[in-house]
Amino acid sequence: MIEAGIFLSKTVLGILSLAFLLRFYLQVVRATPRNPLSVFVCAITDFAVIPARRFVPGWRGYDLSTFLLALLTEMLLLSMVFILSGMDLKTSALTTVLVILCLSAVSLAKMFVYIIIVVTFAQAILSWVNPYSPIMSLLTAMSSPFLDIFRRRFNPVGGVDLSLLFLLVTCQIFLIWPISALNHSLLVFLTGS
Repeated sequence: MIEAGIFLSKTVLGILSLAFLLRFYLQVVRATPRNPLSVFVCAITDFAVIPARRFVPGWRGYDLSTFLLALLTEMLLLSMVFILSGMDLKTSALTTVLVILCLSAVSLAKMFVYIIIVVTFAQAILSWVNPYSPIMSLLTAMSSPFLDIFRRRFNPVGGVDLSLLFLLVTCQIFLIWPISALNHSLLVFLTGS
């Protein structure tokens, strides 16, 4: 029964925090609001984002309420997992909340890296199979801020753009070292083991 509760919490709240994060990032890259992904993400997050905007102001054109909702949803998810699994926490209440906040930020960073990996793979496949697909402009908008970093430093080799490969390798390195290491360190601090 406990495992089912944990699974359900991870599924529902995980999808919701992913949707909030995607909505925030799509706004950052100025994706067209009529693309299917934006329409879907807005449809499942409007119930929380619209009321939250009344209390959390935007900043320089960015909808901070959406990012805050992603963070709070991730905090709720982690709290529920800790409670349902009966984890023995070795810290005070305030410290526990701060560590859960940090763990939530790390989880969102990990989720964001996976978003970039999926977008990059999808863009690479579509560029070979159907480069004129309507979704290509969305994938390009989402990956360009990161691909451009490598495109400025590395020229195509034999007409092949290696920036996709460099970005994927960099994402894997981020997942292995800073993100995993931070997550492990915070959990050890929280549980004392």
